Amino acid sequence: MSIFNKAKDKAKGMADSLTETVNDFSSDELIASTIMKAVEKQEKVNVILKREGSIYRVADIDLQVGIPPTISFGVRRIQDDGE
Repeated sequence: MSIFNKAKDKAKGMADSLTETVNDFSSDELIASTIMKAVEKQEKVNVILKREGSIYRVADIDLQVGIPPTISFGVRRIQDDGE
């Protein structure tokens, strides 16, 4: 088997593995579980911010299913500080 064919077979194997990984990350159950965990984190952080008298809250959650999957939180001001 030539070096080219070995490299081609290895690349195909890696692509197949990547496809399987993406499919695993995008399962409905995993996405739902991730959303529930992110919302739970948002609520806990907002309780702490409120208790500390902060005028900011975690207001947005952005979930991106990819490699690696990412979760981003957006922060918003909840009151005018007189500016």
